[in-house]
Amino acid sequence: MLLAELFPYAGLVYNIIMVLYFVMVLAVIGVVLGENRNPVKSIAWVLVLVLLPILGLVIYLIFGRSLKGMKLISRSDLRDLRRLTSFTSHPEQESCLSENSRQIISLVNKLTESHTFIGNDIQTFTSGQAKFDALKRDIENARRYIHVQYFIIEKDHVGSELIDLLIQKARQGVKVRVLYDYVGSFYVSSKALKQMRAAGIEIHPFLELSFTNVAFRINWRNHRKIVIIDDEVGYMGGMNIADRYVIGDRNWATPWRDTHLRVTGDAVAALQYSFAIDWNFTTRKLLIEETGRVSQPVPNQASGQVLQMMRSGPTNRWHNISFVFFKAITLAKRRVYIQTPYFLPSDALLKALQSAALAGVDVRLMIPRVLDSTMLRLATGSYIKECLLSGIKIYYYEPTVLHAKVVIVDDEFVTTGSTNFDFRSFEHNFEFNMMIYSKEFNAHMTEIFNNDMKECTRLSMGKWKQRPLIQKALESVVRLISPIL
Repeated sequence: MLLAELFPYAGLVYNIIMVLYFVMVLAVIGVVLGENRNPVKSIAWVLVLVLLPILGLVIYLIFGRSLKGMKLISRSDLRDLRRLTSFTSHPEQESCLSENSRQIISLVNKLTESHTFIGNDIQTFTSGQAKFDALKRDIENARRYIHVQYFIIEKDHVGSELIDLLIQKARQGVKVRVLYDYVGSFYVSSKALKQMRAAGIEIHPFLELSFTNVAFRINWRNHRKIVIIDDEVGYMGGMNIADRYVIGDRNWATPWRDTHLRVTGDAVAALQYSFAIDWNFTTRKLLIEETGRVSQPVPNQASGQVLQMMRSGPTNRWHNISFVFFKAITLAKRRVYIQTPYFLPSDALLKALQSAALAGVDVRLMIPRVLDSTMLRLATGSYIKECLLSGIKIYYYEPTVLHAKVVIVDDEFVTTGSTNFDFRSFEHNFEFNMMIYSKEFNAHMTEIFNNDMKECTRLSMGKWKQRPLIQKALESVVRLISPIL
């Protein structure tokens, strides 16, 4: 009564606000449907908007927008970058590959204009300690420049060691540039950042958040892990800069299991090309002096090995890496082996895996028993029954968190990098993968996969059905929003 006396039009104002709100929600739903997205994803967004009043609209404004068509680099700068970077294709080497590999190479070329490289040496790391030891040695030997790009740079022992080493090299006159993801490395020490800048290191966050732009940037993260040293050595893969890969974390006393690559040869120029695009987007500066240098192939190494580098991100017209995964899986004749920490496939990829398994292809999925995210664990669990029913073999990696991202198909194709087998990596993150077309490298990665299987427990349908009812219910609920996780 008192409220009505003080605000005689309160009821009318409330009704107007509610009408405007529902009109806005309907308008957003119209936008979602009008974008002709994946129907599963559209339904997920409609459910969020309808079932979570106000909060659902806020969630959509932060996480639901599309960046397709946005340019990371201007056309003129991209032309300059391409002119400065000399890539040579090797059709004679490609002709020695299988028809399936040639089809994937053609797809990658169409999607990203990615050249093929030969004569490179690739070293595989499955141990964080070995990877960081090699990285530190290469950084210590740097003479001209060091370019570092990571999703996560922790303020722990490994992170501090890297930062101290980069500061040391900068003081020696080596040009050091660092890109880090603002959200992924949110807790990096401000003191360390000041020390790095004081030493002459150029360091910038990718998509830095502020109060005014948080709704437009928080969902788009740069998940790439790339290092280029001079024009001779490159690193890429799944390991961030953190103790968890060396000594474990508070939940696991053993190091996380991941996969990372060290490459030498002319393919290093492709890593530098990718870094230069992200650097230009972040700083509006073009890396001219280093990008123009292209290293020579490593002689007498990796004979017959062909590789491509591939960028993927929410600004691309197509979901580049998911297209490559789909093509490789549908071409499979004998086997598809996958390692991934998170398994949230699109409907197309799930059906590709199921149809392959039903057709007699040996499809194996290796995932960690325990994840670092409860929601993603539940979302992953919601796909397991469908996989088992189609004959996909699922293996739980037991010793620690499995963070590797590897796809092995038949006897010649392997891809690894920063891309998880999930919606976020395929559609929202800026990712980077290497495609290797080589029977020798395929056999090498298959051996690693088989050794990891010795540490796994194969999941049976009978065992899966025995999980608690509450877990089944939560999986079903989380499944509804898995496309937007």
